[in-house]
Amino acid sequence: MIHFLNLIRWKNLLLIAFVQVLIKYALFDPFNIDVTLNGFGFSLLVIASLCIAAAGNIINDIYDIDTDLINKLEKVIVSKSISETKAFNLFLALTIIGVCIGFYLSNLIDKTGFSALFIFTSALLYVYTTSLKQTLLIGNIVVSVLVALSIIIVGLFDLIPAITSENQQTQLTIFKILINYALFAFMINLLREIIKDIEDFEGDTKANMRTLPIVIGKNKAKTVLFVLSFIPLLAIVYYVITFLYKQQIAVGYFLLFVVAPLLYFSIKILSANTQKKLHHLSNVLKLILFFGVLSLLLYKFKFIYIN
Repeated sequence: MIHFLNLIRWKNLLLIAFVQVLIKYALFDPFNIDVTLNGFGFSLLVIASLCIAAAGNIINDIYDIDTDLINKLEKVIVSKSISETKAFNLFLALTIIGVCIGFYLSNLIDKTGFSALFIFTSALLYVYTTSLKQTLLIGNIVVSVLVALSIIIVGLFDLIPAITSENQQTQLTIFKILINYALFAFMINLLREIIKDIEDFEGDTKANMRTLPIVIGKNKAKTVLFVLSFIPLLAIVYYVITFLYKQQIAVGYFLLFVVAPLLYFSIKILSANTQKKLHHLSNVLKLILFFGVLSLLLYKFKFIYIN
């Protein structure tokens, strides 16, 4: 069981579920937002999201066996603890379950076309693993878009179908908040994808991949990370100054748990010259993402001004 949990990246899946639950119960509920899904329907949405994400993690490990044997031998699961055949069958099963649940939910909310999101996501994850991952930056962007989509999908299934002429302004305002969080998740995850490519430089080189650090070199890639890190940093500072300046608790939270760690990352990335330091900064980005989405809890106490 532990090998299966590690294969599907259970910690990452918990974060996805946690974010979606926060959106539902820390953002929608406190403001009595009109929603489409009841508790059962929302649970199915979370399960479908987790199945698709888990399937993506599995197919990624299947195709990454050779590079993982070089980059992280101790963490290799497919071919060592779980056979490739069994892993591929798990991938197929989870993909089918996720797509079928997505189709059911789409019909449940009378938005049949929304089922294409699950099919598209599953197909994109497969294409990413088999070809896009080896393409300069495209693979990094695709994964980051899919991370952002795990946030937006809650609004698409639970918020948008409940829009009426009377509640349109409120519903769209809340959806804009989801878009802001999705953009934040996209930017932070993109940084993390690039730093992971720097960590995996040796194995990716032998696999003839064209990641950013391979194409321009590790040092230049770190410089790119340094520059890119200021985009979310400035965006968050702008958001705090524009919308949160009257809410001291919210301002303090963002400065302490998001802005400060991002500054730390920016300062440290250029001098990160060992695997240990790079992995540490990757974990810092993961914490920034966690604390960023955790700020959704502030809405419950109305610390954040909704324009």
